[in-house]
Amino acid sequence: MSRIEEALARAGRDRISHGGGSGSERTRHESTLPPLHCPEDMCVPEPRLVVVNSPFSQQAEEYRKLKEAVVKKTKGESFRNLIMVTSPSAGDGKSVTAINLAASLAQEYDHTVLLVDADLRAPACHKYLGIAPSEGLSDCLVDGKDIGSALIKTGIGRLVFLPAGRTIPNPSEVFASKSMKRLIQEVKQRYSDRFIIIDTPPVMPFAETRTLSSLMDGVLMVVREGKSSMGEVESSLRALGSNVLGLVYNESSESESTAYGYKYYG
Repeated sequence: MSRIEEALARAGRDRISHGGGSGSERTRHESTLPPLHCPEDMCVPEPRLVVVNSPFSQQAEEYRKLKEAVVKKTKGESFRNLIMVTSPSAGDGKSVTAINLAASLAQEYDHTVLLVDADLRAPACHKYLGIAPSEGLSDCLVDGKDIGSALIKTGIGRLVFLPAGRTIPNPSEVFASKSMKRLIQEVKQRYSDRFIIIDTPPVMPFAETRTLSSLMDGVLMVVREGKSSMGEVESSLRALGSNVLGLVYNESSESESTAYGYKYYG
């Protein structure tokens, strides 16, 4: 850190410790931010979150390549910031990919990211991140809770997390409702300057993923080598329509010879 940077950092700390800034300035600043809270003992227990746990690994580098491809496809005349991550079937690695992609984006200075766990069938993002949330997406949809009250600051760059929330018996019906459409529109407008990465259930077993895909700006489909059949991949692509940005080929066997574990096909 340069001497100028050290001076700026010291000035910032002094300002905070002395309650610096006018009351109106503080109020204006706070009003522009969602009410975040941080877990007391943040940890990332899932070893496959390589962007966080092994940032200099070749696998993490592959996720950075995926990030660059996503940025190129979503930033144009308009910012297509609503990205869904799914897979043909369970076990392809969509949740791990969604978190690694979100973390990679959030570690850049230019990107603030909201990660949403919309897999109400088998939510996993909070487990991988080591977070025990008290409420989340389903509570916002069913009980009308404000999204901001359920957001969790992960401590990973500028990554904020909206957990799945409590278990509900009818996620397909809830996701097909007007409440879900309103929530998606609200999230897109409220956080129009940040990437929103949404982890959903797999395509083949459940109907809600097809409904959600029509509300997205783009879809990434994760396919794990040896897991989903070509027929399942083709059926999933047809179900998702023209919104697919590309496929992420997960755990490629080429990794044994080249150390590349993830491939992107746009």
